[in-house]
Amino acid sequence: MIIADRLRALREAKQLSQGDIEKRTGLLRCYISRVENGHTVPAIETLEKMARALEVPLYQLFYDGEEPPKLPERPKRKSSYDIAWGSTGKGARYLSKLRRLLAKTEEGDRKLLLYMAQKMASAGATRQRRASRTG
Repeated sequence: MIIADRLRALREAKQLSQGDIEKRTGLLRCYISRVENGHTVPAIETLEKMARALEVPLYQLFYDGEEPPKLPERPKRKSSYDIAWGSTGKGARYLSKLRRLLAKTEEGDRKLLLYMAQKMASAGATRQRRASRTG
């Protein structure tokens, strides 16, 4: 619905004249007429005045209904659990230090460390699966 049509419909439903709105808002009747006929687009401050004059909440100028429409579901912010380890905070500092130290390590030692880390991660995942089955 166009705002002009909505303003006119609300005013007529309350059996008010443009002159009544002029008295309640301080806006000129000719300006109110221009708004209702779609010749002028009112500022939000003007719409607030008109809503008060019509004794309706501002949101009712924009759509039909007794309550504002439900807001769409916004994506929720990621929790610290969802953020990848090492991307922020202590984990990032730890990872940075580990990278510096690994850069100073020989290739064979890095491969050994990677192999050990894979085994430890695999064992941890196995323990978690067992715990979830029993818990």
